[in-house]
Amino acid sequence: MAGPQQDFPDDWHQPLRHVRADQLSEETGQTSGMTRREAVSAQTVGAQRLWMGQTHVAPHTGSGDHHHGDSETAIHVLRGHPVFVFAEHGEEVRLQTGPGDYVFVPPYTPHREENPHAEEAVVVIARSSQEAIVVNLPSLLPEPDRGDD
Repeated sequence: MAGPQQDFPDDWHQPLRHVRADQLSEETGQTSGMTRREAVSAQTVGAQRLWMGQTHVAPHTGSGDHHHGDSETAIHVLRGHPVFVFAEHGEEVRLQTGPGDYVFVPPYTPHREENPHAEEAVVVIARSSQEAIVVNLPSLLPEPDRGDD
């Protein structure tokens, strides 16, 4: 995959970029229990406002809790039936998904992906940032305020 190119005649004549499936890179932010593969980013094609890639979650596995900073994240389920878990009003909420479904993750929203099934889950991810912001967390819920002891 060729790196970003800077010598274009003008903003209207930049070439399209092709990233083949076998060129996706695992050299991106990772979370335990899943593998992220970067396709479209500043590093791979010179994107300025977008990051896109895939996430793979093995059968009977779940990811660690995490969020993606100030990036909005859109998810499209390609294969499997991943479960997306987040907290609402102090309780875990589980979104059951299947191929063709979409999920939107707002900025800073703690979540995790689980795959309780025997088939690998594969999703396509698009983010509103050209970098894969990943902030791994100890929990979906904030730590309780312990006050000043």
